[in-house]
Amino acid sequence: MPKKDRKRLQVVISDEQDALLTKTAYELSSPERLISKSEVVRLAIEKIARELGEGEQLDDYRALLEDESVKDE
Repeated sequence: MPKKDRKRLQVVISDEQDALLTKTAYELSSPERLISKSEVVRLAIEKIARELGEGEQLDDYRALLEDESVKDE
């Protein structure tokens, strides 16, 4: 079965954000299945989109985006 077509996105993240990704991937992993940092990012995108679609936490996400620690450089 052919792989799904996927788009690639490159972003610059801080060392702290990379550490959070690594920690999250480790915590979501099990002995049977290792979770990659890319899978964590995809999961986060889906979760945020779902919450925004339900009208939840919009102000919380906007506040996070205004925080200097998550802005593009």
